[in-house]
Amino acid sequence: MSKIHPTAIIGDDVEIGDGVSVGPYAVIEEHVKIGNNCEIKSFANILPYTTVGKNTRIFQHAVIGEIPQDLKFAGEKSETIIGDNTTIREYVTINRGTKDRKKTVIGDNCLLMAYAHVAHDCLVGNHVILANSATLGGHVTIEDWAILGGLFAVHQFVNIGQHSFCGGHFRTTKDIPPYILAADEPIRYKGLNVVGLRRRDFSRETRKNIKQAYKLIYRSQYNVSEAVKKIENDFEKTPEIKNILEFMANSDRGIIGS
Repeated sequence: MSKIHPTAIIGDDVEIGDGVSVGPYAVIEEHVKIGNNCEIKSFANILPYTTVGKNTRIFQHAVIGEIPQDLKFAGEKSETIIGDNTTIREYVTINRGTKDRKKTVIGDNCLLMAYAHVAHDCLVGNHVILANSATLGGHVTIEDWAILGGLFAVHQFVNIGQHSFCGGHFRTTKDIPPYILAADEPIRYKGLNVVGLRRRDFSRETRKNIKQAYKLIYRSQYNVSEAVKKIENDFEKTPEIKNILEFMANSDRGIIGS
């Protein structure tokens, strides 16, 4: 049975699952779906065409599913999708999609800390952490297990690879490949995300293989295209090497430097 505070405002055509808690003065507008066992705290605002997965917590004053901050937005129908077991802290803002992707997506088991912003058409994977005031421009893709430090800013259309760690208070206008540490101004490759990879049980041999691939890309006489070709020819096609090669092939903005 759900528990809805009498001061909360619930719009038409709202589906609220079992075991949901809605706090004082929260606003859930029309055409919203809230999964089982969610907690919507006081003054949170959930806008139309938003779907929230089960066991997700939305804290005070978060605004989920507001229209894009994009002058090209013409009122087209789009949506916001929040996964299961995700935590959205105070004052987080998430804008719904535009006609480009038609949706903004936050995956499962994510943590968006206070004041983080996710713009329109972003696709955020599973187990992603956005620390306080991390900011995503429109059309950004964040792959699984990536972590963005506090105040980190991501330019529109940038891709950030899985298991990467981006240091706080920096920014990127280029893609950040998987498995690496990125920091400094301008942003650059700082080695592997060794701590994260160890925590997620990547073997020593796997980490060594990833490191050797990035040594060719960032620490050799080869340019990126030549390094990628050499990796394709010389390396065993493990899942991690395939991910690196696929990321490079799909990078439209180019990757960060060394």
